[in-house]
Amino acid sequence: MPLTADEAFQRFKQEQPRIERAVQATGAHLRYATARKGVTCEVTSRAKEASSFKNKIYRKGYTDPWKQITDKAGIRVIVPHRGLLDDALQVISDCLDVVKVEDDRDAPGDEDRLRYPRLHIQAVMVGGKEDPDGAPYECEIQLRTEAVDLWSRMSHKLLYKPGVTPPADVSRSLYRLIALVELFDLEVERGVQAMAKHPELARSNQLLDTAEQIYRTFTDHPHSTDLSHEVVEILSQTVEDTAAYSEQLTQFAERFRERLERAYTEYGPTSALFLKHGRYLLASQPESLIIFERLSTIRSRFGLQIAWKHSELPDSMLTDMAQIWGVAL
Repeated sequence: MPLTADEAFQRFKQEQPRIERAVQATGAHLRYATARKGVTCEVTSRAKEASSFKNKIYRKGYTDPWKQITDKAGIRVIVPHRGLLDDALQVISDCLDVVKVEDDRDAPGDEDRLRYPRLHIQAVMVGGKEDPDGAPYECEIQLRTEAVDLWSRMSHKLLYKPGVTPPADVSRSLYRLIALVELFDLEVERGVQAMAKHPELARSNQLLDTAEQIYRTFTDHPHSTDLSHEVVEILSQTVEDTAAYSEQLTQFAERFRERLERAYTEYGPTSALFLKHGRYLLASQPESLIIFERLSTIRSRFGLQIAWKHSELPDSMLTDMAQIWGVAL
């Protein structure tokens, strides 16, 4: 029997903590899965606010709000350019139980229209079978490029005001921006493909992309991109096969996950040691994963020392990392 609007709202408030745990676990699961497959993206997750849940009931006039509101939890997967959308979609399909996919990117018959390129996935959350009725919790996953995400957030603020119809010129101007979004995504994708033709740049970028993806499974704390590029340029000199190393680094992170978690907890960007003394800077950077891996064997440790000595970075940066990992240089 369908729940009334008030019954659905009360049930949501009661189950919201369980939904929040499930969506956070699902977000972490996707971050790990995309890192494992080498798909560069940003994953954010949240449970719906109780006020938003209630507002949606009354705005939409649902007859069975508990079942009809399918975005009790939401996840956003944001990729740098559209060339990664299909890869990310494949990872989501492989690691979650997908209920349905709404893909309007290339819908036939709408070539003459400017519209939001919807790519939404309804999926069962990890650990989702916590519903008191035994039914799995689901979430809505919005898969977008960075450009589409920017447009979507801005247009939502201006176009979707309950009870207010925006002026036609405002709506039209926002939809005209979709053309710029398409051009932006195309040019970014073209630039990525062009950069891939330069071996040295491609090596460093691939190493950093892999490290960033895995690092996000430990912390979402921001880092210095400039420092990352400077350090990875040194680290790339110690890696012979960049493509194979991505898998090697992923396996390293899996094997030493607990040890790495302790290292980031004790020395990372939110640790008391870092906040008090400002030391162990590289433990707040994604390339720290590559350094830890290189420090783990005698041969790669020796190569790392040689490459580091020929750089302009202070020796203390490397010795600090060796201290964290528990090895001598």
